[in-house]
Amino acid sequence: MKDRYLLCYGRLPLRPYAAKAKRKKDSLTGDIRRHKVSSRILGSREILVYLPPGYSAQDNYRYPYAILQDGQNVFDSRTAVFGVEWSVDEIAETLIAEQKMAPVVLVAVYNSPDRVIEYTPFADPEYGGGGSILYETFLIEELIPFLEAEYSLTHQARGRAVIGSSLGGLLALHLGWTRPELFSMVGSLSPSLWWGRRGMITAMASGAAPDPRPRVWLDGGTLESTADDNDNGVPDVIDDIRTVRAVMLSKGYETDVDLFYREVEGETHDEAAWSARVGDVLTAFFPKRETWQ
Repeated sequence: MKDRYLLCYGRLPLRPYAAKAKRKKDSLTGDIRRHKVSSRILGSREILVYLPPGYSAQDNYRYPYAILQDGQNVFDSRTAVFGVEWSVDEIAETLIAEQKMAPVVLVAVYNSPDRVIEYTPFADPEYGGGGSILYETFLIEELIPFLEAEYSLTHQARGRAVIGSSLGGLLALHLGWTRPELFSMVGSLSPSLWWGRRGMITAMASGAAPDPRPRVWLDGGTLESTADDNDNGVPDVIDDIRTVRAVMLSKGYETDVDLFYREVEGETHDEAAWSARVGDVLTAFFPKRETWQ
């Protein structure tokens, strides 16, 4: 059980109540379409696509969109780990209705038994991994073309976001940093920056900033882990995101302009915590005043 938590969701178990949560009969809200996308790289991958109110197949408007990892957990408690979902569909419906967010298409990509390999851009000496190039190629060469042919979506990077948590947050940060011509927005919630002896931090610090710079949401909860390798009284997870923030600021990022940074007091490493702040990510990236034609 320890390895399952470690490799899938970080180095601590989910909140105790999450394991006891009852699965809802039907937790999907709004217009959600299901696809099984064929892939020469991964075989196939199931996705769910949330369409905002008012979307029409005949719509000439090109919608912005976000690709979210661990798609089982995004919309549906029936497929979510321990029955706890992010509730992104309900959150989006509310924010759009209240005109706090522009209408946006949300794409939830299911993970697979190879999640650890697919979400890690380099290997960890203890846990392996390091095969994200295949998954990233699937997103870029197969999923994005499929989505933009199937739906009325923007073809511009300025309207594309990639979002994930834990190892998915690490993947999102890597994609934004290495492929800014494709993703202009990166949601990295509780990223597993410890992976590969903090290889992502080293890569960011030693290289140039991406050009153009994507907007980045970076956060972590103060109770995600008690590990404190340097004995400075600050949890390593907070030390790590503070280090990434410092690196990004040194490379020209500006707080609350293109770097949205949050240390969330009392939050742990689980779906309930990420659900509580994903609405802030969406409103930061997709404000009502912007258009993506």
